[in-house]
Amino acid sequence: MTIQGLKGAFDGTDIAAAGLSAARLRVDISAANLANKESVGYRRKDVFQTALQMPSTEGGFSSILDRHTLAKPSIYAVLEDQAAPNMQYQPNHPEANAEGYVALPNVNVVEEMTNMMSAQRSYQANLASMESIRGMSQAARSLLVQV
Repeated sequence: MTIQGLKGAFDGTDIAAAGLSAARLRVDISAANLANKESVGYRRKDVFQTALQMPSTEGGFSSILDRHTLAKPSIYAVLEDQAAPNMQYQPNHPEANAEGYVALPNVNVVEEMTNMMSAQRSYQANLASMESIRGMSQAARSLLVQV
């Protein structure tokens, strides 16, 4: 087995690392939304994630299979929510409008906590994947040393 034969392990590590980064950003955005739940003028943010197809440099059946199964998580965009803010009647608030209403962001605590838990599970899955890849790489290296 050559170093080229181990290239697939590096692709798997790249995919898992991209997944870790995407999950971390999702947690950061949800945390920012929760922290600014009562901030006047803040707009809730959403993370839009996509999967980029991993190019295969080899020929044959395995490259066709890889093109259909290997996808690298990527952040497409972080966009501000365009929904109307929650208008609360607080006539003594310094940011209140002429009618006494304050425009607060439409942050839903349950939705943000659900997003955060989903991102945490994604992070854990990608970390487990990296640990498995590392274990397989170590096993492959020990087999190469024995040969």
